[in-house]
Amino acid sequence: MATPLQTRLSRRRFIGGAALGALAAGGGVLGTLAHLRATRNASRTIRIGYITALSGVRANFGEADLWTLGRIRSALKDGLVIGGKRYAVEIVVRDNESDPNRSATVSGDLLLREGVDLLLIQDGDALYPAAPLCDVYGIPAISTMMPWQAFVFGRGSTPERGFPFTFHFFWGADDVIRNFIGMWDTMKTNRTVGTFYFDNPPGRSFADSAAGMPAAMRRHAYRELDAGFYKMSTDDFSNQVALFRAGAAQIVSGFVFADHFTTFWKQALQSGYRPQICTVAAAFLFPSALQALGAAGDGMSTEVWWTPNFPFESSITGQSARELAHDWESSTGKQWTQPLGYGHSLWEVALAALRAAGDPKDRLAVRDALTRLSHHTIIGPVDFRGSPIRNVARTHLVGGQWRRTAGGRYPFELRVVHNESAPEIECDDELQPLSRLQRDVAT
Repeated sequence: MATPLQTRLSRRRFIGGAALGALAAGGGVLGTLAHLRATRNASRTIRIGYITALSGVRANFGEADLWTLGRIRSALKDGLVIGGKRYAVEIVVRDNESDPNRSATVSGDLLLREGVDLLLIQDGDALYPAAPLCDVYGIPAISTMMPWQAFVFGRGSTPERGFPFTFHFFWGADDVIRNFIGMWDTMKTNRTVGTFYFDNPPGRSFADSAAGMPAAMRRHAYRELDAGFYKMSTDDFSNQVALFRAGAAQIVSGFVFADHFTTFWKQALQSGYRPQICTVAAAFLFPSALQALGAAGDGMSTEVWWTPNFPFESSITGQSARELAHDWESSTGKQWTQPLGYGHSLWEVALAALRAAGDPKDRLAVRDALTRLSHHTIIGPVDFRGSPIRNVARTHLVGGQWRRTAGGRYPFELRVVHNESAPEIECDDELQPLSRLQRDVAT
């Protein structure tokens, strides 16, 4: 009988195979590839494919992408000089609409019809159909914004084996857990944690009994009340609330999307359940999630990928993290968002690899350049060369807490409250209990 992991991998292979099959029916994959490779190797134009979620349930992760692409296109208007030759750069963008089937379609389109030389995958879930195609057909790809365990284990590989042509930079679920526990250890609680997880690859990484949150909590003498997995369509969390309340869980954690947490939290307050700490992965990445909660969002804690206070600069524009955030806010009127930094750094890594390859049209040279790459970006160092995990560069992560502002430009600001795993990122404050911050929140 197939294991759940084998079933998921089989489904991903089916999705990738379906995309290839559709293209083959239209005229033959091998003939198409041979023609595209011959054409693009003779060209002085570098074609870069870009897959992101501009619509659908994950559109908030891609909110800044079109803005960033405008800046990148401006920086590349005169092309790139590599190995003494000038190359024009063409960027081909596809919206996967937050849908895995759509991801398979656009991946095949970019790789086999558009003939891109390099594929950038901003939407983490899109890597499952896209990355296997890149590995099979020898087209370098770089992805981000998904825990590295989901990139490696979720595709059936190991840290030692890696992949032929696909590369990924991000932090790991273990980094999140270490920051969560580090924050909790600064406060006195009954060490009981109520957890629930969205049923997707990152959620399963966090919930893994051997390598995820359960194992880490056991090691640090925290007791878990595990409410299990929930689906995208879930809109009733009364069972989770009842379990946590009956078990007197003073901490709530897990991997939960923002809309789901909003529903959970409203039901929790209505039932009279008020934990001391809510530290939930994914739910509090965006300021809009806190604004949806209103005063009840004060004090929610989270993993911190990137903030304007990170002490790093862009290798493309020379902007500091704060200058990039200010540029976004002044031109859009919206508060900075954590994927802004990662979307920008994806281009920094890509352009550094193309330059280091010597010949950006030689896919093997680009692949080898990525293997050797160690590059400083606006999110910090991205180091494939020194990484113990093949094809993966681990990035900085710290712990933070959202606080309501008094007359500030935006209702909430994210403060770094734990930096043990990345001491070069300065702390702004200390973790505060929800009971102190939400005294006047009505049920």
